[in-house]
Amino acid sequence: MRLLHTMLRVGNLEQSINFYTEVLGMKLLRQKDYPDGKFTLAFIGYGDESENTVIELTHNWDTDKYDLGDGYGHIAIEVDDVYKATDDIKQRGGKIIRDAGPMNAGTTIIAFVEDPDGYPIELIGKKH
Repeated sequence: MRLLHTMLRVGNLEQSINFYTEVLGMKLLRQKDYPDGKFTLAFIGYGDESENTVIELTHNWDTDKYDLGDGYGHIAIEVDDVYKATDDIKQRGGKIIRDAGPMNAGTTIIAFVEDPDGYPIELIGKKH
């Protein structure tokens, strides 16, 4: 068994694809419209789905905003240098919601960025 993907519902598919590819450096792996169901699925990630866990962006054509609720946590992405990653993300127009620094009650360096729909994404420094 292996983890295949995490699905996020997004209000504006183009804006979300641009954020994940241009700001976070992922690749659009595949995209398909389902006219009978009035939705589009787009799969994004850092590598091929056959070997990597990816994110499925689901766009329901009749919905442009979702309530994230209080049960959702975040997606985590490992980066070599959290300080550099946050600087790069800011330069590419990304919204940092927690600057890089040690986690609460710990020493691991983390930061948080927010996607266009408000989903938080944690950046975690690579352990050496």
